[in-house]
Amino acid sequence: MSVDQTDLAILRMLAQDATQGAAEIGRALGLTQPATWRRIRRLQEAGVIAGQRVVLDNAALGFGVTVFLGIRLATKGRTSLEEFERAVTAIPEVQLVQHVLGQFDYRLRIVARDIADFERILRRRIMTLPGLGQVEANVMLSEERRPGPLG
Repeated sequence: MSVDQTDLAILRMLAQDATQGAAEIGRALGLTQPATWRRIRRLQEAGVIAGQRVVLDNAALGFGVTVFLGIRLATKGRTSLEEFERAVTAIPEVQLVQHVLGQFDYRLRIVARDIADFERILRRRIMTLPGLGQVEANVMLSEERRPGPLG
C-alpha cells in the first residue's frame, strides 16, 4: 500500500490523540469528513493502523516504580522459549515482553508500587520462571515520550 503525505498527516494526528474523529482531523487537514474516514478505513484495512490504545498513567494508579529486566535463559530450545513466554505473560505486573537479540534473550518492563513491591514481584514471580538464567534490573528514573518516526 502506498501512503501519501495526507495519509501521513492523518497518522500523525491519530498517533497524538486517537480519540479524534474523522470530522476533526478533516477540518485540520482541509478534507471532508467522508474523505478522511475513507482514508482512515483504508489505513486500517491495510494494517497500517493496527489498533487504538489508552495510555495509562502508572504513577496516578499507584505504580511509582518501573523496572526493565534483562533476562538470559539457562536453556534456549523452542520448548523452553514457549514455556518461559507463557509463564511471564501471566504475571500482571509485566507490561511488556520483548524477545531480543544480544546480551539477553528477553527484556521485560515491570511496574510496581515501590521498590519493596518490586522485590516481592522479583522473588515470588520472576525468579520462579521456568528456564531462568541471568537477570539484570534497571530502574527507570524518568521517561520522555517521543512522537515516533512520523514526528
